[in-house]
Amino acid sequence: MALGFGVLRLSPRALWSMTPREFAHAAGWVVPAIPVPTRADLGTLMAQFPDHSRTHA
Repeated sequence: MALGFGVLRLSPRALWSMTPREFAHAAGWVVPAIPVPTRADLGTLMAQFPDHSRTHA
């Protein structure tokens, strides 16, 4: 709040309506991009951790 109100001089409405990413950008913080998994990544994970269905009698 000190950064948002004091340093960035945001109004309460502006501060509380910001997303964390917007706030980080306004504050000048570097937010690393998270890589998006590919179909190949999903296939690898599915092979490593298969679902084993159990039927209940």
